[in-house]
Amino acid sequence: MEERTKPDSVESKSEKQKPNPAGMSESRFSGMSRRELLKVAPVLALGAFAIPGAQEWLLKKGLGFSDWASELTFRGGHMAPTFSDSELTPFEKFPINDYDVDDPGVIFDNWTLTVSGAVQKPGDYKLEQIQALPRTRQNTRHVCVEGWDVIGRFGGTRLSDFMKMIGADTSSRFIAVTCADDYYETLDMATALHPQTLLCYEMYDRPLTRGHGAPLRLNIPTKIGYKQAKWLTDLKVTNIVKKVGYWEDQGYSSFYGL
Repeated sequence: MEERTKPDSVESKSEKQKPNPAGMSESRFSGMSRRELLKVAPVLALGAFAIPGAQEWLLKKGLGFSDWASELTFRGGHMAPTFSDSELTPFEKFPINDYDVDDPGVIFDNWTLTVSGAVQKPGDYKLEQIQALPRTRQNTRHVCVEGWDVIGRFGGTRLSDFMKMIGADTSSRFIAVTCADDYYETLDMATALHPQTLLCYEMYDRPLTRGHGAPLRLNIPTKIGYKQAKWLTDLKVTNIVKKVGYWEDQGYSSFYGL
């Protein structure tokens, strides 16, 4: 499934030592060798399928451990690969994918991005205000959980620049977004502040089309496609989320870094 794109915040010692979803402390995880981790994986997999009635619990624990480990090892300064113009997938071959409709019917003249939560300047922001920030263009790979990937050209403003403009509290844990088609998604703060995470309003140096999420979507080359929500309408900076994401709340990975 496709859509649906301050340096890492400093955590206290007590936060860093909290147990992960599999019951292992971060200090213990850091001390494990790659070989030890490889030994654990097949045991967990075997248990998931061999113990009657325990499969779902074990699989949730395994997914939780994977998300925890991925977030722990995420490097805010590590860049996703970029590509030359000659390597781009032709625009007409870039798939349009969604969970419900190809076009929720956004009225562009009335559109705003409503900002709330831990910010100094909440309110409704027009597309022109976002476009007034420095523009970044990047040729990056878009990877869908369905098994396909393409290389596209995306343009927009860094989410980190927008966060500065609205006076966001970057010590908060999450950025939560909702969309015109009622889709919703959450990003950890480190990913939100990554220099390649864009509030995207262009593809292939042209304004976004409706099918690709106009007027504004996320472009996050460090994440799987379903994290890159389209047709954004609301953005909230927060420490608490009741709903993580449309697919995550159905059992998909909540971090899913690439």
